Parts: sequence; structure tokens; C-alpha cells
Amino acid sequence: MAIIRWNPWQEIDTLQRQFDRLFADTIAPTVGDDWKTFGRMPAAELSETEDVVQLKLEVPGVDAKDLNVEVTEDIVSIKGERKSEIRSEDKGMSRSEFYYGTFQRVIPLPARIQNTQVQAEYKDGILHLTLPKQQEERNKVVKVELN
Repeated sequence: MAIIRWNPWQEIDTLQRQFDRLFADTIAPTVGDDWKTFGRMPAAELSETEDVVQLKLEVPGVDAKDLNVEVTEDIVSIKGERKSEIRSEDKGMSRSEFYYGTFQRVIPLPARIQNTQVQAEYKDGILHLTLPKQQEERNKVVKVELN
């Protein structure tokens, strides 16, 4: 049988990861002063090419009419509401892990964009924004000084 040394730091690290996972899964940011209004920020995926910035936001279960997307030259702001379905059950129990209520997310963009030329598509709970860069951002070259 081999002797294994006890490393207390490994156990502390494991405990820290478990707490991080616990709180990341259970705490939802509140919107406004009403503690009953909880929301989850939609997950985002950002990619950039020479000409455009592509932004995808995951907003399942939200109708397009319940989304408000505002774009400036350097940020995208999305607000929305996931409305609860009211069900009445005579017998039995109902359990839901869905998050209902309002949400808001502000995403800073890596480059200045032409906010009058933004294209949006909403399909299957994914909001896809195509954000064309401003002309001076496309041709921007920065010289790096080496020491």
C-alpha cells in the first residue's frame, strides 16, 4: 500500500470550486427594487472579423415583441421579459426551475460600429446581431513601439 501525502490546499481548492458552482447556479441578479422580480442575464457569444462584429444572445422562451435591443457605437443593451405561463391544476404538484421576469444586459463592443446599419435576426430563441464596423475602425492600424 502506497503512502499518499495529505495536501490541505487541494481540499481548500476543491471546496472553493464547489462553492463557486453552488452560487453560480442559484443566485440570479435582481432587476429593480422588487425582490420578487428575478432575471437571468442571457448568455452571449461575440465574434469579430475585419468588417463586422457578430453577437449572439440566448433568450429562449421570449417573444420578439418582449425584447428591446438598443445599440450605440460602442455598446449593445438588451432588455426583455420572460412571461410566466399561468396553469391551474386541480390535483397533483407542479415544479418549475424556469426563471421568469425581466432581465437586462449591457455588452461593451470591441470596436466602434455603425449603429444605423445593424441587422438583427431572431430564430429559435437565439438573437443574432450583425454589427458593421465604422470605416475608420476597419482601416485602423496602430504602430507598436518596441523597447
